[in-house]
Amino acid sequence: MTTIYGINNCDTVKKATKWLDKQTIEYTFFDFKKQPLTAELLTEFVKKSSWDVLLNKRSTTFRNLPAEIKDNLTDDVVFQAVLAQPTLLKRPLIDHNNSFQVGFKEPLYQALFLS
Repeated sequence: MTTIYGINNCDTVKKATKWLDKQTIEYTFFDFKKQPLTAELLTEFVKKSSWDVLLNKRSTTFRNLPAEIKDNLTDDVVFQAVLAQPTLLKRPLIDHNNSFQVGFKEPLYQALFLS
């Protein structure tokens, strides 16, 4: 089973889903704009990765955060900020057969899905 987490209008998500469709790989899409990110799901992401990988510091959402958040990126502060604004996460997040991938790079997808 494969689940992709992201937002539908994200270019990187579009590249990933296009690649998966071309390979005829079935997946479920979890759109953060339509389905709420729960604390339980975010906790699972953090268990499978780290904030260094998950947090998109180059995003407009991150740049627009108040300085008191950006200057105090403790686990609890980041957790609450991402829960409130899931677009702070890098995208897409892929959960496939107990493997977890952040972002889209074709060689990594080939290794994950086709090997």
